[in-house]
Amino acid sequence: MEQRITLITLGVTDLARAKAFYEALGWRGQEVQETVFFQAGGLGLVLWDRDKLARDCGLEPGTPGGFGGIVLAHNVRSDAEVDELLAAADLAGGTVTRQAVFNEIGFYSGAFTDPDGHAWEVAHNPGFPLAEDGTVTLPDFGAL
Repeated sequence: MEQRITLITLGVTDLARAKAFYEALGWRGQEVQETVFFQAGGLGLVLWDRDKLARDCGLEPGTPGGFGGIVLAHNVRSDAEVDELLAAADLAGGTVTRQAVFNEIGFYSGAFTDPDGHAWEVAHNPGFPLAEDGTVTLPDFGAL
């Protein structure tokens, strides 16, 4: 298996609501056959019916809203952008679950959930530099 992720699919309970939430954050996508596709840098973020997604993976649909053990991260270029994005998520119908603070490692971050409970961390970490196109370059942790 090559070391890459091509798509992240979020199971949602109300496709129109989920699409509207991400569009309110400035994302632009395409809806095709009751599925919404967003280009997100070098990968795709997909919104699809939660029960259909579970069945497609051979799983029983579960209760939405509980922590599923996955957090999506969105790194930004400044502390101010962290605050701005958390405020935008709140206004769009998300829930800010942790206001931004400087964490014990020393970078600034906060968190929110979308209307279906999918968790997002928003961070400004100067140690994870962003290219002009938004791609992140992980540091050589052995050199730290």
